[in-house]
Amino acid sequence: MIALSLPNIAGNEWTYVKDCLDTGWISSVGAYVTKFEQMVADFSDTKYGIAAANGTSALHMALEVAGVEQNDVVLLPNITFIASANAIKYTGADIVLIDVDPNTWQMDLDLLSEFLEKDTYYKKGKTYLRSTNQCVKAIMPVHVLGNMCDMERLMRIANQHCLLVIEDSTEALGSTFNGKSAGSFGTFGTFSFNGNKIISTGGGGVIVTNDEVLAKKAKHLTTQAKADAFEYIHDEIGYNYRLVNLLAAVGVAQMELLPGFLERKKVIDARYRAELEGIADIQFQVYSEGVVANNWLHTMKTSRQKDLIKHLIDNKIQCRPFWVPMNQLRMFKHEKYVSKHDHSDTVYQSCLSIPSSTGLTDEDQTTVIKTIADFYKTR
Repeated sequence: MIALSLPNIAGNEWTYVKDCLDTGWISSVGAYVTKFEQMVADFSDTKYGIAAANGTSALHMALEVAGVEQNDVVLLPNITFIASANAIKYTGADIVLIDVDPNTWQMDLDLLSEFLEKDTYYKKGKTYLRSTNQCVKAIMPVHVLGNMCDMERLMRIANQHCLLVIEDSTEALGSTFNGKSAGSFGTFGTFSFNGNKIISTGGGGVIVTNDEVLAKKAKHLTTQAKADAFEYIHDEIGYNYRLVNLLAAVGVAQMELLPGFLERKKVIDARYRAELEGIADIQFQVYSEGVVANNWLHTMKTSRQKDLIKHLIDNKIQCRPFWVPMNQLRMFKHEKYVSKHDHSDTVYQSCLSIPSSTGLTDEDQTTVIKTIADFYKTR
């Protein structure tokens, strides 16, 4: 099976993990945690990094520390991995789902702006829903597949309506908009490092921010809100969201390899686009103007999605359909969905991701391309 997206363990991972084992620093404190936090912060052009157990806990913590509370409202694109929506619900907030742009698959900023102008009102420094009088507290843009929307425009919209921005940049480490890194626009950005991301720690996440006070608050809450270095005194309800030193050691080694990974992803994506363009009705994700994407997971669009998926799997090529839109999941059907044409459903019904590992060989990529081309020749 040609895998979809495997981790690439090719650097100092064994050396750093052995150092943890030799010294006994294997748990949730240690030099590698601190180093990994700072490496991710530096790479994303932010001042502070706070390690977390995974990307979902990073999102939850960012929302919590930013002040999102029960009965608040957070604006979220309808196409995202479920972790984004789950993290919002952990805070007790409600969600307004915004349809996506049909070409970039990012939050539709025209719809977002129109919704805020028509369906909300402003009072004493806050924005409220006209229908329920709930406070609209934040926008969570999701940088789907490492692409980004026009983040400068999104920030203008957010500032105009006094909304916080919490970036779900879990797939976008290394992506930039007009030279500014994903994760560095909002109050917080978040990254994920599970097995299929551009770098992996097996499981893990990092929150990034430029706000020292909020960074300290996030660090405090992710470590059970322990207020005394010796006594077991905890001053508020905290969370066991710590990343262990062993995994952070893997992360440090992976961060050392990241520039090379980004270059390899670019080559893989460019070749797919060059050799699959013009075959039947295949279309590719459009990168927003100003975006340099990290090309995390190559995803294409075709009306023959289901048949092509079966053909690839039958030929031992791993692939996957796109996420089910949030408004189609039973837990979120009651959340408000802002849409005119339901582009989210079209994206869901027609997109599939194909092998994009940084370790994907040229020969294996040739096999993937030929298998896709052969499918359309014979059908």
